[in-house]
Amino acid sequence: MGANEEKRRPGAAPSSRADTATAEDYDTRVGPFVEHLAADLTEAGMQRMAARVFACVLASEEGALSSAELAERLRCSPAAISGAVRYLSQTHMIRREREPGSRRERYRVHDDTWMEMFTQRDDFLMKWASTMRTGARQLGTDTAAGRRIHESAEFFDFLKTELTDLLERWRERQAQRDRRTEGSSASDVPGAGEGPG
Repeated sequence: MGANEEKRRPGAAPSSRADTATAEDYDTRVGPFVEHLAADLTEAGMQRMAARVFACVLASEEGALSSAELAERLRCSPAAISGAVRYLSQTHMIRREREPGSRRERYRVHDDTWMEMFTQRDDFLMKWASTMRTGARQLGTDTAAGRRIHESAEFFDFLKTELTDLLERWRERQAQRDRRTEGSSASDVPGAGEGPG
């Protein structure tokens, strides 16, 4: 290593990132959050590598990273990244985009990533409720098993209705927040709100 070449701790993220100040900043501030969130998502049932990739993209300043950037930050192979982004794309947790004027792809989280996830669950709830209703009819609601399955169908129907209402309230809250933000920005403009002189 040349005398002028920067020494970097093994495995540290490079310091030339556009969306992180230094390698030390990633290691001490961003990295621990990424691994903490990934552990929570893994505990909830997500594949560990997919959880790490999702958390890493979510915590990036631009909300998007390339495969090479992910591999370097997470200190893993491109093959591991490839499998993870395939899973995340299929589950609509991230989307692929091509950089303007480049063949390189980046992986971006949706603006409303959590709402996207819950909307997908809404489709599953409908399917599960339908399957449970069919099962209850087949087994007979006069049997213990049939009643148990019928109650499961009722629960999924209830959950779907509540989730739909919840997402609608969230959209209304976002709209209110955006209106407040726009109003605040307008009031900061010199001369805003002043009548003609």
